[in-house]
Amino acid sequence: MPDATICLPTYNERENLEKMLRALAPHGVRVLVIDDNSPDGTGQIADELAGELDFVSVLHRERKEGLGPAYLAGFRRALADGADYVLEMDCDFSHDPADVPRLLAAMENGADLALGSRYVPGGGTENWGLTRRIISSGGSLYARLLLGLPIRDLTGGFKCYRRAVLERIDLDAINSKGYAFQIEGTYRTIRAGFKVVEVPIKFVDRTEGTSKMSRTIFLEAVTRVPALRFAALRGKF
Repeated sequence: MPDATICLPTYNERENLEKMLRALAPHGVRVLVIDDNSPDGTGQIADELAGELDFVSVLHRERKEGLGPAYLAGFRRALADGADYVLEMDCDFSHDPADVPRLLAAMENGADLALGSRYVPGGGTENWGLTRRIISSGGSLYARLLLGLPIRDLTGGFKCYRRAVLERIDLDAINSKGYAFQIEGTYRTIRAGFKVVEVPIKFVDRTEGTSKMSRTIFLEAVTRVPALRFAALRGKF
């Protein structure tokens, strides 16, 4: 079985972290907790759990810089530690730990990037209001049309990359900080000629902690998509 590492960014996730790590324990994966100096003590909890659970390690960052920089730091550490597959996953149980084997199975069946998708048959969302559904599905449609991609869920953050993908795409050139990071990662993967497979998942809104969505993150995604398209047309990647 290839070595798989889940990159798990945390910022004020003390209510969820231990439950998430214990839920991931049966799946035979390593977990790298990436804590952005959470003021609620999440980093200390992560260290304590890493001392107890041999599949857990912790990467401490000095400050909160956004989802993208946290994941990039995690990718680099996971690659340096020898991971064959590198996963992204939320800590708040919006992504079901029981779906991890399904993403890994897609990789074993030939995917270079397995993407947990809310917007393919069998996928969906739970506990979302109409406004959030429109914003999420509309954002994916907006990105799909501007970038000319067939992927239904471009803003999804439950993903598994093959090592070769992260080694090929230019991680240093990725500067998206919020959810645009998810769009950019998938776009660069496809532009590099890799195979992306969407795996249907049910996305459940968090019940503990607070959402990290903000107006700044939303606006970044709106402006970053055309910038990516323009860069690709200029042959930048």
